[in-house]
This record gives sequence, structure tokens and C-alpha cells, in this order.
Amino acid sequence: MKAIYLEAINSSFVLIEKEIPVAGPGEAIVQVKAAALNHRDVWIQYGKYFTKDYPAILGSDGAGIVTEVGEGVGKSWIGKEVILDPSSDWGDNPHAQGLDFKVLGMPEDGAFAEYVKVRATNLHEKPKHMSWEEAAALPLAGVTAYRAMFTKCGLKQGEKVLVTGAGGGVALFAVQFAVAAGAEVWVTSGSDEKIEAAKRLGATGGVNYKNENWGKELKSLAGGFDVSIDGAAGEGFVQLVKLANPGGRIGMYGGTTGRIGALNPAEIFWKQLAIFGSTMGTNDDFAEMISFVREKEVRPVVDSVFTLEQTEEAMRYMEAGKQFGKIVISVNQ
Repeated sequence: MKAIYLEAINSSFVLIEKEIPVAGPGEAIVQVKAAALNHRDVWIQYGKYFTKDYPAILGSDGAGIVTEVGEGVGKSWIGKEVILDPSSDWGDNPHAQGLDFKVLGMPEDGAFAEYVKVRATNLHEKPKHMSWEEAAALPLAGVTAYRAMFTKCGLKQGEKVLVTGAGGGVALFAVQFAVAAGAEVWVTSGSDEKIEAAKRLGATGGVNYKNENWGKELKSLAGGFDVSIDGAAGEGFVQLVKLANPGGRIGMYGGTTGRIGALNPAEIFWKQLAIFGSTMGTNDDFAEMISFVREKEVRPVVDSVFTLEQTEEAMRYMEAGKQFGKIVISVNQ
């Protein structure tokens, strides 16, 4: 089979030929139809991730057709169109992952290949309303947004939601999920064009965080927020606390702009705010997320599609940060 290999830290992704994996007990082989990129892949390329198991086949997001199953797995899976849950070995504590938690695509070979071996428990039938590219775009970013918004922050219909950094995969899923759940959604972005695109997905409005006093501008337009979903942290996080309604919840799934600025503790305890750290999701979170997108017919936003041979080019495009939605690799199509 063809696969994309990362030989070492700071090396380029290269196309190689490798034997098709064989399913062991409890495992399945999936012929990959599409895979999707995550910032995790770039961090691994630059050696900024927790694991150091090089060389490796990356790719945490994938969708395809089951071609083989191992001992103990129902033969009925063979031939089914599936989407892959990237999480394994979460552990017994539903509130936080354990030390053995793993994500598909290092240390185990991932979906940037024509075939991938996964645990059968990580197979889910592909929602019929999605294309291969849309299905591949969903897993990691989708479950991250779902857990932060619903499992952690407990979003309810009719509440007001702020999603920061509209344009990235997790943020766009947060917008789409909140709209589908019947919330009033506002966004921030560094691009006016991305704010307009978010409005086409159902957001009520938004502000450009590059504007001075964007927090006050948003407050005048929207008022306060019951839930905020944030992957940036940094100085802007202070504004999320100021914008929160009494009893508000803030879900933080990342920290791309660094350390949080100076917070006024009284704004947190007097308003009785809850701030949740959240990353990835349990297998139950993933199953619930799949049911949600199937029921609401959510269609992931795909920015662009590259071939397997263009994976290195796709990584550099993602690194530039100009995309609106997920970047997908087409395989076996």
C-alpha cells in the first residue's frame, strides 16, 4: 500500500510503499477513502508533541470501508462504510484521560495511508448524509467541540454562545453544533471574511479580535454569554470572563496564543463562573457526537482537498492558517 511517512523530527512527509497491515484479535482493517489534517500533525512534525515514536504514519482522522476483521469481531462489519474514533485507552475516569490515553496516528500508525488498522470498538457507521471528505473531517475536531460544549459546559437550547477563532476545525464544529442545538451563536475571528462565512453557517454575528476594544464592541452588540468555547487563551481570555453572564461556563480546548492575561478573581467567583479544561473526548462522547450529527444532519465544512502525494503541501497550507474548515486528503478514490 501507499502511505505517508514521517522519518524524523523536522523531516518532510514522504510517500512510501508498505505492506498492508493484518488484523489481530479485536481489530479491523479499513481501506481509507479520505483522511483529514489536524494541527497535531504539524506539532508532531516539529517535535512539539508528547510522543517521540519516529518514524511514523500520522493521521488521526479517517473514513473508509472495512476490508478485514480479526478474531472476535463480527463479520458483518466487512464492507461497511465507517468513520474512525481516534481515541483509545481513555481510562476509567470520564472527567479526564488516563496516562495510557492514545490518539490514532502516533504511536499507532494513522490514516495517512491506503489502509489502516484500528480497534473494532473504534468503528462507527458513516452518517449517510456525508461524503467521504466530510466524514473524514469530523472525528478529532468534532469530538473536541462536542465534549467542550455539551459534556463539559452543558449547553442548552436557547442559551447564548460565543465561539472564538471561527475558521479552525474545532471552532467551526462548535458553531455548527451550537446552532443545531438551538443556541444563539456569536463568533470572533481575525478575518472579517471568516465572520461572514460563520454567519452563513447560522451564527448571529461576530467581531474581529484585531479591533481595539473588541470585547466592548461585542458586549454592545450581543450582551453577555452563557457559554464560551475557546482554543486561544492568551490576553483575549480575560475578555471571555468579562463577557460571561452570571453562572456562565467557559470551555477551553487549547491555548494557541499562550498564557492567560491578568484576571480579576472577583469577576469569576462573584459571577459564579465555571471554567473547564477539555481535550479530545471519551468513546462515549464520540458515539454521542455521531448520533447528534446524524440526527441534525450536520455537514462538516471542508476547506480544501489534497491527494495523498500532496500531504506535505497540505501541511504547509494548514500551517499558514488561511483555511476556513478542515483540510482533507483524498485516498483510494
